[in-house]
Amino acid sequence: MATWRIKTEQDRHTAIKVLENRALPCTMELTKGLKKSHDQEKLARKWFKEMEAQGDQEAEEYRGYCKLHFGVVLAKQCSEVWAEKYDRIIKPMPYEQKLEMMMEPFDFPVTRILTTALEKKYLDRVYEFYTGKGFVLTNPDFRLEEVAA
Repeated sequence: MATWRIKTEQDRHTAIKVLENRALPCTMELTKGLKKSHDQEKLARKWFKEMEAQGDQEAEEYRGYCKLHFGVVLAKQCSEVWAEKYDRIIKPMPYEQKLEMMMEPFDFPVTRILTTALEKKYLDRVYEFYTGKGFVLTNPDFRLEEVAA
């Protein structure tokens, strides 16, 4: 499946030409907004490492929990196809299996399909939940370029 990020009129024109040249029948799915930014991903990864240092789980376990509890509801807003697959494949599983599916090596895609706006909501929910439990996480209001440090 091809993904086209359409930011400009030229991008739109190119995507229309590609669609015009596709053999029929075909399926097209549109999402509103841009996919999450690299800086947002770096911030989330930094937080999971900070949680690991302060908590009793590994970073990947915190990541899986957050994807399942905060990301799934947002991902369902991005794609009807994704929502249908999640509800059909993952939702019927017992909780522990769902949680395992969110983590490596399975890593069911959740946050990677979020738009930048929905990723912000995801990060806000993660930050609020874990700082509310006493974790100290890097302040999300700082300059995102500092995340790589």
